[in-house]
Amino acid sequence: MQKIKPGDIVARKKYGKDIFFKVKSIIITDTGKTTAILKGLDVRLVADAPLEDLEVQPAEAVLRYRHCDIQKHSLCFRKILQRREAEREAHILRGDVFLKGEGEPEKKAVSSGDGFFEVPGRVLHIDGDEEYLDKCLHAYAQLKIPARGFCLPEESQANKVEALLKEYTPDILVLTGHDGLLREKDINYTDLDSYRHSKHFVAAVRAARMLRPTHDDLVIFAGACQSHYEALLEAGATFASAPRRVLIHAYDPVFVVERIAYTSIDKTLVPADIIKDTITGTDGIGGIEIKGKLRLGYPTASY
Repeated sequence: MQKIKPGDIVARKKYGKDIFFKVKSIIITDTGKTTAILKGLDVRLVADAPLEDLEVQPAEAVLRYRHCDIQKHSLCFRKILQRREAEREAHILRGDVFLKGEGEPEKKAVSSGDGFFEVPGRVLHIDGDEEYLDKCLHAYAQLKIPARGFCLPEESQANKVEALLKEYTPDILVLTGHDGLLREKDINYTDLDSYRHSKHFVAAVRAARMLRPTHDDLVIFAGACQSHYEALLEAGATFASAPRRVLIHAYDPVFVVERIAYTSIDKTLVPADIIKDTITGTDGIGGIEIKGKLRLGYPTASY
């Protein structure tokens, strides 16, 4: 068996090598067993596995895996940009009608789009994984979503979120990182102690809601792979993972945020409208109806 070391890309034989992981570290458990701590390449999952269950993946297999992932999220990006362009035209027309004024139905104040600018919702993204945070911040920039990001361990997020909310006053808060069911004996899906980090996400959501109590004021996405969905919603999350305790994609929080940030404040979104833009779908993401955060401004500056 090839020696496994931190940084290797591996797959678990027990699960049919369905997911590729990067080895974070090698530890010795209390029982004296050598175990690898794993981080998903494309899913927000931290897992552990005995070394004998792992197989180091050849470079060509890793390239194919990454290419397949790129295709999935590129398709989502294309759908988002197509949808946004259609919605933008409708939004600008609404502004044109507003500028005509009462009693002047025939007057055309400006040609469509002239002088208008969009103000999308602002995002504060707190992530337990620096690599995933960088990917998400790059995606926000591609999608023209104003965002600030901070890498904080999941267990530290509850202690830091209030100060960050006060400093950056976002419209949308993302609390994510890694999670997963602790597969020891029988699993109690309703017990927060059955999850690696769900209790930390719950605590962070509660801390945020102490400062910003309502969903209309602050939209919150919380959770990662296999997270305790019901507990997160009860704590005050607007959207959360994972209704079916499945793995969620690293970009799923971004796709949820984008739909809210670029939907007009005069429109209410039902969860299905938002979740259809994600990679994981309703097995991995759920939430409640919410108003959009996009505002239309007029006129644009001259300088």
